[in-house]
Amino acid sequence: MKLEVRNVRKSFAGKEVLHGINFQVESGTALGLLGRNGAGKTTTMRIIMDVFKADSGEILLDGKPFEPSKQRIGYMPEERGLYPKRIVLEQMIYLARLRGMSKTEAEKSSKKWLQRLEVEEYANRKLETLSKGNQQKVQLAATLVSEPDIVILDEPFSGLDPVNSQILKDVVRELIEEGRLVIFSSHQMSYVEEFCEDIVVINHGNVVLNGSLKDIKKEYGKNRITVSFDDYTVEKSKAVIQEKFGDFVAITGEKKEEVILELQEGKTKSDVMEAMLKEHLSIATFGNYAPSLNEIFVMKAGDE
Repeated sequence: MKLEVRNVRKSFAGKEVLHGINFQVESGTALGLLGRNGAGKTTTMRIIMDVFKADSGEILLDGKPFEPSKQRIGYMPEERGLYPKRIVLEQMIYLARLRGMSKTEAEKSSKKWLQRLEVEEYANRKLETLSKGNQQKVQLAATLVSEPDIVILDEPFSGLDPVNSQILKDVVRELIEEGRLVIFSSHQMSYVEEFCEDIVVINHGNVVLNGSLKDIKKEYGKNRITVSFDDYTVEKSKAVIQEKFGDFVAITGEKKEEVILELQEGKTKSDVMEAMLKEHLSIATFGNYAPSLNEIFVMKAGDE
């Protein structure tokens, strides 16, 4: 199963907020849909769900127009949508039946997901009596109650403690391993790095980065290395590098105890290593620079 977003444009009150969005995601993988607040992520997700109509462009599933009403799809919005004064199990069964399940199937699936997310003890309580973390897990259970093939999660880890985050992480991994198609949006880049093979970064309604996370990291780390020296602070290391190796590298930053360097034109890692050894420096670490997704995101979507 392949979902494609092709050249989607959308305006509100005469102002265009999406300027031709393109990306695709396939079953058994998770796509990280990233962007700052107001970038257009939620609008894009709502167009996929047919909550909004695109002004132009199309959403395709296996090459045909995507009709959410005819697919098993689960959507967890950032603004949670359950009823706080209703009993948890009752509203889950209600939602499952709205999605076409029989009463027996709905009850069985509701209990299964409440148990899997470790909130079955709250099945007969009103949602508003639960902690924020447990309400979040109930919301995910409600998203999955119809056993969707397509799962769209908007900030699913918001406000969760480490224990509840781990439960949700395990469930998301299971969804991917089961061959479901997952679109995952979060400002917490560490989660995106854990789950997503591909990412799309939207900034001011434009796709500014799209592709394999592994390849993107490789490209952004190209011609860069990290180095640290025994018994030298980062500041001392930077001073030594600036003084002795300016013809070989330029300092571009630091990461924990290491200095990030960019090779000067025509220089190689071997050249740098050889030059440092000639100075009899005690090298603690020396290797390729692997930028974090957070660093890449700031480069592409941060303030100019």
